[in-house]
Amino acid sequence: MDQLFTFNVASIISDGTLARVGSLTADSERYMFWRTVSDEKDKPLLEYELETMVKGFFNQKLLLEYLHDFILFEDDGSKTIKKIAGYHQFHGVREAVKAILTASGEDGDRRGGVFWHTQGSGKSISMSCLVGQLVQHSEMKNPTIIVITDRNNLDDQLFQTFCDYKDLIKQSPVQADNRIELRELLDSRQSGGVIFTTIQKFGLLKGEKKHPVLCARSNLIIVTDEAHRTQYGLNAKFDKENDIYKYGYAYHLKEALPEATFIGFTGTPVAMDDKDTQAVFGEYVSIYDINDAVEDGATVQVYYESRLAKLELNKEEMPHIDEEMDDLLENEEDQASEEKVKSEWSSLEKLVGSDKRLDLVAKDLIDHWGTRLEVMDGKAIIVCMSREICTQMYKKLTELKPEWKAPLLKRKQGKGEIDYEDPAQGAIKVIMTGSASDKLHFQPHIYNKTTKKLIEKRFKDEHDPLKIVIVRDMWLTGFDVPPAHTMYIDKPMKGHNLMQAITRVNRVFKDKPGAVVVDYIGIASELKSSLKTYTDSSGKGKPTINTAEAFAKLLELIDVIQGMYDKFDYSDYKNNGLKLLIPAANHILSLKDGKKRYFDTVLALTKAFSLCSTMDEAKELKEEIAFFQAVKAIISKNINKDDKKKEEKKSNLLKQILDNAVTTNGIADIFELAGLDKPDIGILSDGFLDDIKHMPEQNFAVDLLEKLLKDQIRSRIKTNIVQSKKYSDRLEATLIKYTNRSILTAQVIEELIKNAKEFREDAKRHESMGLSTDEIAFYDAVADNESSVRELKDETLKKIAVELTEKLRKSVTIDWRNKESVKATIRREVKRILRKYKYPTDRADKAVELVLEQAAVLSDNWTVG
Repeated sequence: MDQLFTFNVASIISDGTLARVGSLTADSERYMFWRTVSDEKDKPLLEYELETMVKGFFNQKLLLEYLHDFILFEDDGSKTIKKIAGYHQFHGVREAVKAILTASGEDGDRRGGVFWHTQGSGKSISMSCLVGQLVQHSEMKNPTIIVITDRNNLDDQLFQTFCDYKDLIKQSPVQADNRIELRELLDSRQSGGVIFTTIQKFGLLKGEKKHPVLCARSNLIIVTDEAHRTQYGLNAKFDKENDIYKYGYAYHLKEALPEATFIGFTGTPVAMDDKDTQAVFGEYVSIYDINDAVEDGATVQVYYESRLAKLELNKEEMPHIDEEMDDLLENEEDQASEEKVKSEWSSLEKLVGSDKRLDLVAKDLIDHWGTRLEVMDGKAIIVCMSREICTQMYKKLTELKPEWKAPLLKRKQGKGEIDYEDPAQGAIKVIMTGSASDKLHFQPHIYNKTTKKLIEKRFKDEHDPLKIVIVRDMWLTGFDVPPAHTMYIDKPMKGHNLMQAITRVNRVFKDKPGAVVVDYIGIASELKSSLKTYTDSSGKGKPTINTAEAFAKLLELIDVIQGMYDKFDYSDYKNNGLKLLIPAANHILSLKDGKKRYFDTVLALTKAFSLCSTMDEAKELKEEIAFFQAVKAIISKNINKDDKKKEEKKSNLLKQILDNAVTTNGIADIFELAGLDKPDIGILSDGFLDDIKHMPEQNFAVDLLEKLLKDQIRSRIKTNIVQSKKYSDRLEATLIKYTNRSILTAQVIEELIKNAKEFREDAKRHESMGLSTDEIAFYDAVADNESSVRELKDETLKKIAVELTEKLRKSVTIDWRNKESVKATIRREVKRILRKYKYPTDRADKAVELVLEQAAVLSDNWTVG
């Protein structure tokens, strides 16, 4: 059967109204919406999600195209993962193909458009699917695709992604290692090919004043990653010293490939003067903005928190970014050799990296991170402005938290040896570039490629103790760590560099409610500027939301819960929290839909608190929130085990480690809190049931009895399905009457206690009848209709039960339920026994199936025994 699912492309889950689609290997959080019908703009505002899914996803023409070009396979080292495109990727790629066909045509302007999908929404999948469609399109006549980035690490990452998806793009991609190799690859190629390179490789060779034409074909497509950053440099700059004009890499790229069509991919649209993305690539062909991504659950919302006030520095000691540093922040790498830039950067670095300031930042960061971990387990990224500050920040943090360090190892360095920490251990690492010629104190943090891969794997593993990485530039683009939910920024950044950095923490992960960007350097104005450009580009949503908004939502939710406690005084929760838990739970259960409303509100409150818990104002509410959660936990202990597991999974990353009377000793056992001795679930004594009957908290008593009965029924289903169904139906009927308020609380308690007593007596029935527990189960199966009891009488039914038990015990094997031939033999044997005792023929078929169902439940113990 497993092999049948090899060919499964997509799985749809729906309750008849809501609907989600995901691949066979997708986690629950990767089952996504399908919001469109015919194209990207055909998006119903008010919809039955299932109807949109059926009309959009299962449109015959679109579905065949989807099956052909939008299924991807990826090997994570331990298993193969099947990935499928989301609706925004599917329709976005289709629009991009149309635009490229037009732009590359005879009258085309060679501008294929801008593909703006917000960071974290699956850009690499979209790029791969686009290339897959282009290389197979008849109008493109076997095109050559050049994928361009501006950094080696991004080039490597994207190249590896396309290698994984080589089946989709129908070929293995190639990567140019240097300028000469790039020229050879393009100069000699007449058609086809997917080539990866960085834009820097389009620079001039020594002695050249103009870049030679490498390919003049029109079926050559340039796919640019982070288009707004890579394509700057079309304008000329006059070099006074050499009396010549100099151009950027983008200018030389167009010289080398004059007839190529350009399409730009970006997650952060930024337009600044002559750096306007659309001037190079044309209009937007597809937009999937922050609002879309957050609504769809493709990314989580990022919240902003300033901690500048916590540093207690004088104004003159505060880092300040003036207008003269704009170019520096935008093109730091390209201009790093200019003396003016070096001077400006070093003076700022001296201020940011001062010993006094780093001491304050390190201390506050540790306090802040500790509070974050209390509400949500995960990972953090610290961004510093230089390698020197990265190493100093590491030193400050590990001096305060020595337990974060890993054991020391030795390695050869030149003619001697150096100490360095074991990369496979420890809670914090520095990730930066470097070489053997760097400063001595840099050396323990400089790793080879294999070791960096190990650290990267550790950081992406939610269970690995590596919680924090300190970076300067590395891992700020093209790097996904879904468990990361906090970024500490202590580096001047702006524009797309800033936007790209903060989206490292916006990835969806389990029940992660959002992410927080913590500002130690003063990036608020840069965020506002980015937001203006974002909204000017018709983007919806905000790149970041101030944590004050999460706090405002927290206050609103607290107000809702306080309203639910309107007629219950819990004001003494700080001193008598334990004593108040049961009465508070009883009060909530007395409200109409009280349990659901309370659970939903506390869950939302917990999420809001996890996003603003580090604010001083929120800390003052910590104990009251703990009380609300403790009441929810008490009520949760009365839900059945399966539901409880779901609740625990849903609330796992929102757990609270709280420090008041309610939780310092843990949540006490529910029976102890209710003043009851914990019962043996299998033996509900009259005394225990009488204690429950007379509990002052009557609504809570109903919940308690419901839990106990469900536990008993679940236990009984392992031995007697007829009896368990009988009592399950009774319990459901009683609870429906209670929920509908058609009977009083006291009456429902009476009914539940009556059911519990009958259930208890039924458990002993086999003894009085002279049957074993297995035999009584088959007795109930064949006696489950009035005509059999009336015609055969009790003694005959007992004989049938005894013979069935004996014969079936001998017939079943470990895997008999999976073998149709064995099942058929057993079914014939059961029919023979029923005919032997003249079992009513009109009821025989139902009895046979019930006996087989009962045998399936009991046989596990038989085959083990």
